[in-house]
Amino acid sequence: MIAPNPELRSIPRDVEFAGLLKEEIGFSEGTGGTADAVNGWFDSLMLQSGIQTVPSVWLGLCVLSGIASGGLFFVLTDRVVMSSVTAALGLLLPIVYALVLRSRRQAQIMQQLPLMAEEMARFARTGRNVEHAFMMLAADTPSPLGNELRVSARRIEMGMDVGSACRDLVSRTGVTTLTMFTAALSVNQETGGDLIQVLERLSTAIRDRLHFVARQRAATISSRLGSVMMITVPIIVIGFYVARDPQYLDKLFASGWGRSSFWTAVALQVVGSLIVFRILSRTSRF
Repeated sequence: MIAPNPELRSIPRDVEFAGLLKEEIGFSEGTGGTADAVNGWFDSLMLQSGIQTVPSVWLGLCVLSGIASGGLFFVLTDRVVMSSVTAALGLLLPIVYALVLRSRRQAQIMQQLPLMAEEMARFARTGRNVEHAFMMLAADTPSPLGNELRVSARRIEMGMDVGSACRDLVSRTGVTTLTMFTAALSVNQETGGDLIQVLERLSTAIRDRLHFVARQRAATISSRLGSVMMITVPIIVIGFYVARDPQYLDKLFASGWGRSSFWTAVALQVVGSLIVFRILSRTSRF
C-alpha cells in the first residue's frame, strides 16, 4: 500500500524569518577548555542518544542515581567506603544507559541510510526538485532517522535552504556517513548535476561501508572481549575478597599504605577503562 504524498508547502525564503530558528541549548560554551570539552561531549551524548530531555535534567538524574545507590548500600551494609564506591557507580548508570541508547540508535540509522538514498533518488527521478523530494523523504522515513530528517524538513518549511537545514545532521546523529548525503544535497543545490546518479552511488558506498564495519567487528571480537575482561576482572576479584571476608576493606583501610594503594588502583582502573572505551569507540565508528 502506497502512502499518500505529504502536503508540500513552499514558503518564500526570508533571512529574518529563518533567523527565528535557535540552536540547541547545552552546557558547552565553546571556550575550548577541558571542562568545556566534557560539557560538549555530554551535550552530544544527549542529542545523539535520542533522549527527549535537556542535559540538565539528565545530569540531575545522574546525581539522584548516585545518591540512591550509595544511600541504599549504606543502609544495608553500614560501610562508608563501599557506599562511596557504589554511589560513584550509580552516578555513571544513566550515562552508561545513554551510551547504549546512542550506539543502538546509530546502528539503526546506519542501516536506514542505503534505503534512504535510494528513496531520495526515486523521488528525484519523478521530476521533483530537491526541496520537495527531501520533504517527501522525511515524511516517509521511519524513526530514528526520520525524526532527524523531519527536523530538517521543518527548517526548510521555515525558509531555510536544504544545505543549511541539513548541515547539523552529522552532529545530531553522530553518524559521519551522513556527511556524504548532506554534501551531495548542498552541491546539487548550488551547482546542479545528476542528483539521481550521485544518490545511487551513495547508496552503494554506504552498503560497502556497512559490510566493511561488519568484517572489522568480526575480526576484532577477540580484542574486544579481552578488553572487557581486563576491565571486569579487577572488580570481580575485589568483590570475591569482600564476599569471603566482609572486613577485608576495613583491614585494608586501617593503614595508610592500604588506602593509598586502593585509591591509586581505582584511579588507574578508571583511566585504563576510559582509554579502552575510546579505542573501542573509534574502531566501531560509522
